[in-house]
Amino acid sequence: MGRERVLLTEGSSLTAREFVTVLGIRGFEVEVASPSRFPLASFSRWCRAVHRLPPAGTDPVGYLRALDALLATGRYEALLATHEQAWLLAAGQRHLPHATGRLAVASAEAFARVQSKIAFASLCDQLAIPQPTWSEVREEEDLDRIEYPVWVKAAHSTAGRGVRRARTRAEAVSAWRGLAHAGAEGAGVMVQAPAAGAYRQVAGLFEGGRLVAAACSQRIGTGAGGSAAARLSVSDPDAVGVVTRLGAELGWHGGLTCDYFRDDAGRNLFIECNPRTTEPANAAAAGVDLPALSIALATGRPLPRRPLIARAGARTRSTMALALGAAEAQGTRRAVAGALKRALTARPPLQGSREVLTPVLRDPPSAVAALAGVGTVLVRPGAVTALAGGAVDAYAITPRTIARLA
Repeated sequence: MGRERVLLTEGSSLTAREFVTVLGIRGFEVEVASPSRFPLASFSRWCRAVHRLPPAGTDPVGYLRALDALLATGRYEALLATHEQAWLLAAGQRHLPHATGRLAVASAEAFARVQSKIAFASLCDQLAIPQPTWSEVREEEDLDRIEYPVWVKAAHSTAGRGVRRARTRAEAVSAWRGLAHAGAEGAGVMVQAPAAGAYRQVAGLFEGGRLVAAACSQRIGTGAGGSAAARLSVSDPDAVGVVTRLGAELGWHGGLTCDYFRDDAGRNLFIECNPRTTEPANAAAAGVDLPALSIALATGRPLPRRPLIARAGARTRSTMALALGAAEAQGTRRAVAGALKRALTARPPLQGSREVLTPVLRDPPSAVAALAGVGTVLVRPGAVTALAGGAVDAYAITPRTIARLA
C-alpha cells in the first residue's frame, strides 16, 4: 500500500484511536487535527503529528480554515472525518476548497435527515423501518400520554450524553426539563420506549447511495455511556438491508452507522443513526477495512463492484474502555480491577478477542494512554465522568456550531 499519509479530523474519540490502529497496521502514516496537544490518538507510533487547530465546536470557521490550510500543503492523500466533524465538513464545504478529491462526505441536506434523533425516527417511520414507539415532547403535558419506563433523549447528543432513563412521569419531567435547558437548542426532546435484546450496530459505506461495504457487530462488553467496548462480528442480512435502504434514500456518500437491538425472536428495532463510520476495528478484523475503503472513496480509486460484507465471528476488545465502563456502571475499584482481569485473561465472552484500542505489543506508545486512563479510574473510579466528558467536548458538534457557519 505504501506510506501514504492521511489526516484525521480529530484525535480524542475512541473512533479516532481505532482509525489510527487500523490504518497504521495497513502501512498508512496518520496525522491528527486537534485542539488538544496530546489527544488519545497521539499515543501511537503510527501517529506522526498532531496539529493544533481551533476547537471545532466553538470556532467552526477557524477550524475549517485551519484544516484547509493543512490540506493546501498537498501532504495528505485524504481527509477522514472520525466523528461529528463529518456534519461540520458537509455544512462548511465552502471553507474547504482544497478538500476536493480528498474527502468523502454526504450532503448537508442528507445529514439534516439523520443527524437529529427526532429526524431519524421520522425517517424510519417514513421508510417503515422498525423502531421502538416514540414521540416528541413539546410541552410537559405530552408526558401524560406515554407508558413508562422510557428513554428521554435530546435531539442532538453523542456518546450517551443527552439520554436519560425515566421510570416514572416525575423522572421524565425532570429529564425533559434538564435536556431542554442544557442544550437541545430548539431542536427538541423525544421519548422512546425501551427495546429488549442484544445491542448491535450495522456500519455501511456508500458511494452516492450505493452500498460499498457493510459490517454488523454485537456488544459483548460495555464501555462508558453504554458503548460497545468489546464486540463480536455477526451476520445480520436484515440489518444490512435496512442500512442499504437508508443509504439509497439519502443518496449517502461516506460512512453511515445505525444502532439497533435484536430480540430473541430475531426482530430488529433501530434506535439511532450515527452519520459517519464509528469504531472500525471490529469490521477490519472481520475482513472489511472501512478506513482504507474510505480513502479509496475519497480519492476516486476503484471500489468493489459488489458490496463487501464482514464475516461473522471476529471478537475485539478495548481494555481501557472496558475499565472505564466498569467505573461508570459500578463506581468501585473492585469493579474496575475485575473488568481488567476479564479482559487481560480473555474470559468469556472475550475469549479469542483482539485488543484494538491500545494494542501495546504492536504499538508500544499506546501503553501510555492505557496506563493513564486505567490508572486514573483505579485510583478514583468517579473520575470517569471527567475523562469521558473531556473527550466528548473535544469533538462534539451541535446545531449552534452549524449555525455559526452562516
